[in-house]
Amino acid sequence: MTAHGAGAAGIPEPEAAAGFPGEPDGFQRLWTPHRMVYVGGDAKPRDEGERECPFCAAPAHEDAERLVVARGAHVFAVLNLYPYNPGHLLICPYRHVADYTDLTPEETRELAEFSQVAMRTVRRVSGPDGFNLGMNQGAAGGAGIAAHLHQHVVPRWSGDANFLPIVAQTKALPQVHGDVRARLAEAWGSDDE
Repeated sequence: MTAHGAGAAGIPEPEAAAGFPGEPDGFQRLWTPHRMVYVGGDAKPRDEGERECPFCAAPAHEDAERLVVARGAHVFAVLNLYPYNPGHLLICPYRHVADYTDLTPEETRELAEFSQVAMRTVRRVSGPDGFNLGMNQGAAGGAGIAAHLHQHVVPRWSGDANFLPIVAQTKALPQVHGDVRARLAEAWGSDDE
């Protein structure tokens, strides 16, 4: 590392713990200040109405701009802006509805079908070892955006919960959203097993 904290070709290197208050612990620091928008709630809707809802706004834009992977008649698949793992998808109804029991039979059917296609697509593109599927209902149930129902489809790999999320509360994501969205959108539904 040079005196200015830049390595070869001027690329910044992680900061060493030495020189910071407290005991040096030998860890390098992976700073993720962009996540403070999520942690602080700055990006969350100010109210529960459709005007502030990012899931209501996404379908009105270009797919790549809002990370939309696929669209159906009643639901759409979008990448989670703050993913647990690369390929973490959300299956959302177009209709602004909060509770699973309020979905129409058509919405329920297509949400389930899209979840299945999402799993098949992510398997083809990324080869995960498993998945977590789920809905957090209400703020008390853990929903970050409780006013608009969304099904999480989270690919999992053996060993993906290493020390970073446990000790450092940091997740290393090896792919940028644009690349993940493009690969999933291209592969969506191409093999309906």
